[in-house]
Amino acid sequence: MVTSKHTAKTPAGAADVTPPATADAAPGRLLRVTHDTEYRYAARVESAQHQARLQPLATPRQQLLAFSLDIEPAPESIGTEIDAFGNARASFALNQPHDALFVRSRSTVRVSAPAWSKGARGKPPQAIAHPAAAHATAWEAVRERLQFRAGQPYDAASEFVFASPHVPCDPALAAYAAASFTPGRPLVQAAWDLMRRIHADFAYTPNSTDITTTALDALRLRKGVCQDFAHVMIGALRSLGLAARYVSGYLLTQPPPGQPRLIGADASHAWAAVYDPAWPEDGGWLQLDPTNDRAPGDDYVMLSIGRDYADVAPLRGVIRGGGAGQELKVAVTVEPLDD
Repeated sequence: MVTSKHTAKTPAGAADVTPPATADAAPGRLLRVTHDTEYRYAARVESAQHQARLQPLATPRQQLLAFSLDIEPAPESIGTEIDAFGNARASFALNQPHDALFVRSRSTVRVSAPAWSKGARGKPPQAIAHPAAAHATAWEAVRERLQFRAGQPYDAASEFVFASPHVPCDPALAAYAAASFTPGRPLVQAAWDLMRRIHADFAYTPNSTDITTTALDALRLRKGVCQDFAHVMIGALRSLGLAARYVSGYLLTQPPPGQPRLIGADASHAWAAVYDPAWPEDGGWLQLDPTNDRAPGDDYVMLSIGRDYADVAPLRGVIRGGGAGQELKVAVTVEPLDD
């Protein structure tokens, strides 16, 4: 299928991106991610401009050890920059006629679980013997802190309070959140309860929504995929005046007992993060996965962060030509390297 490949180069000209390990990252699980995307067009494409957000983030809990990007046909030009949210964005141009596009990203990361969650999967933060257990900031106090006041310090997280293309702030979303966010309740406890309710109230139904589905649409449908579950949670939090952001990435899945791990059988994933300045880890951002009713651990790989899916689409572009349709195939493989 791929007759020749082009390895994306950094501005310095290196064939592969091998960033330095994050200095304060703790030992964790070593994972390798391969993400293949193939477009086949109904008619020949004369030229195209694309952007890829396929390089995992480097954070205190996630070391990015290696990354490469292979593209066929070979781009005329390619460059990498950091977007407004801190994600690596590769932009490339295809000025030769082509009837298909193949993009493969390969990443090696070492991920550590949050300190509070180690050995306690499925338990809410307030039930764990960790400094977070004493965390008791009422959600109204956090909302108050995030409100803009002239001449007062500005919290950067307040950028994630407002509506975004896929996540409106709406009374219906606020009403849904209200059952969890009762007066005076600690934000962490309320957010955990909201996550559990979304998991229980919404049906995971592939192909029931698409990338244009908004949080309000998903709330009415009460079904969707991980993108929709994350959008609903983010919209519910923002509609109360809280800061919430979208996290895209990958999840290491386990094959059935006695069965081999299937190549390409995994998928990209999405979850939410809510901000509390007193939260002791991850810069105040508590990550929660309503699709799986749990907090992400060392089996999750963070790819990008943004306001919603529109900010973090793995691959997007504009083509000239291509006919009336296109066929898309995506295959993701997440492999543990130290199990």
